[in-house]
This record gives sequence, C-alpha cells and structure tokens, in this order.
Amino acid sequence: MDKKIVTIRGGDGNIINMEVYEYLPSTTLLARQYANEGYPDRYVVFSERRLKPTVSGKRQETDTEEGMYMSCILRPSLFPSQASLLGALSATALATALEEHTGCRIGIGWVSDIYCDGVRIGGVSIEGKLDNYTTYEYIIATFAVRLDKRSFPPRLTDMIRKVFESDNTSISMIIARTVLSKFIGLYSTVKTSSKFRDTYTSRFILRGKRVKYLTPEKKHICKVVGVDTKSGALIVETKGGETESIISPKSVLIPKRVRLPKINSRKAKNQ
Repeated sequence: MDKKIVTIRGGDGNIINMEVYEYLPSTTLLARQYANEGYPDRYVVFSERRLKPTVSGKRQETDTEEGMYMSCILRPSLFPSQASLLGALSATALATALEEHTGCRIGIGWVSDIYCDGVRIGGVSIEGKLDNYTTYEYIIATFAVRLDKRSFPPRLTDMIRKVFESDNTSISMIIARTVLSKFIGLYSTVKTSSKFRDTYTSRFILRGKRVKYLTPEKKHICKVVGVDTKSGALIVETKGGETESIISPKSVLIPKRVRLPKINSRKAKNQ
C-alpha cells in the first residue's frame, strides 16, 4: 500500500504529521501498532477507503467504502475521568467540521455517532492504553464517516483549495484537515474548558427518541431525556417513569435513522 507524509497545521498552531493512504483495511489497527512502537503525540493515519463493516465480521478485500477515515495518536496527561469526555469532544469537532462542507443537517447521537439528515454516516471511537491506574500510555481517536457525493458535493471553496494544492488534495483530505483543526483546537483545552459541551448538546438529536436499553434480564424501551454534560452519560426515562443514567454504549441500541423535525423554510430563509 503506497503512502505519503503530509504536514498540517492544527487548531492550536502546531504542526501535525499525517500518513496518507488511498486504502487501508483499518486506520485504527495501524495507529495502534504505531502507538505501541512509540510514534509521537498527534501522529495521524488517514485513508480515503476502508473495508466495509459487516454484522457477521466476514469481509472481502474488495468490499470497501469511500469516505474519511482517520486515526490520531494522542499521548495525553489526562486522568481517566477527564478522558471520558473525549468522545463527546471529538464528535463535536467532527460535526462542526462536516457542517462546513455540506448543506445537510448534521446531528450527533450517543456517544459520538454522526447523522446526516437523520441517517447515521459514521462517528468517532476512542481507545486507550493505561500504563498504570492513573495515566495513559496513549489514546487513539478514530474519525470515520461515509462521504456520499450527494450529501457532500465539492463546494466552490473546496474546489479552489483543490486546484491550488500541490499534492493533488482530494475533497476527503480537505474535510479531514478541517476535522483535525477543530479537534486539536478543542483537545488542547480539554482540561480547562467545557465550551464544546454546549455545542454537543445543541446538536444532540436523540432527545425524545426511543432506544433499546439492554440489561441481563431483557431489552427495555426507553425515551431519551438528554446527556449529562459532566459525565457524558445518556439519561433515559423508562416506561415506569424512572430516570436512569447509562454509561456503557454497548448496553444501548441506537437507531440508524432518526426522524428530524421539519424546518420552516420561510423562517430558515430569513435567518
């Protein structure tokens, strides 16, 4: 697999090295290998195509999907309690970046699923390795979204950038750079600022929706009340009217499609 190294300036002004591929089965796997080999903080692995996920886990090398797939190695000085909000922070960066490249409505599910006009198109996954009980050896933030050309057509600003880039930059790469800039800008303030939380909750589209909550006994149908901005927990209301906070995403089945409220076209035009 051919690769090239490009440099990008992050949202905090520092330089980021990105390893670019046209195709990788998984950017996460390669980033994990690099992290264990000692690659530096904010080293990024990027690909425009990956193996398409399946329920059975059986995949063919030819079964791929196009989009933006990117894993960033982080070597933070964070406590686990601080790192628990990285999913919401990363989703906020991804959602706000995608909004700059589409006219569709971008929403955030839980914890970090991304929806485009009510259809889930990807999201963010966070994994880490603790070197003891209090500090991380590394964290990997992976951004993965399908980029449908109908939802993300090349815009004039993107085309101008593409023409003047010397490395024949793709639209997927242009979007990736926007994502990285916004992500690093938020990540650099994760210890001292909670400004991303308001943005996250304003784009949270599951409020009032029904989800399935899995317990050892059975599946429960619950209504989503919201998200705890301090812990990141999903707050749901059971049929009995009780409120519960859910921490583990594995215990909730989130819908792939979410019905969005209609927008008053006259009001939207005047805004």
